Amino acid sequence: MRIGELAAATGASPRALRHYEQEGLITSERAANGYRVYDAGAAVRVRNIRRLLDAGLTLDDVQVFLPCLDGDVTAGRASAEALRVARARLAVLEARITAQTEVRDRLATALRAAGAGTA
Repeated sequence: MRIGELAAATGASPRALRHYEQEGLITSERAANGYRVYDAGAAVRVRNIRRLLDAGLTLDDVQVFLPCLDGDVTAGRASAEALRVARARLAVLEARITAQTEVRDRLATALRAAGAGTA
């Protein structure tokens, strides 16, 4: 399938697909006209990449999951390395949430002190 077809099948933009390919997460062949051609399994792989990205992982994090991207990434037993990466990403996200919550609380306090309320 061509890049537009893969994009339509997965909800990923052609730009994202080219980026995934540049990062080594998916591969394509080139047709005689230079167009990228992906095999049917690429759709499963891209959906899994998107699922992992939606869960908060980065493309660098997704590299660890390469061995299981062609199947049901949620059904298999995670490797120790995949669990380590996921836990580390969760810690980063929790730290960001804590920092943003503190900023929000400081701003709300400042607004209350100014008599402006939070609405």
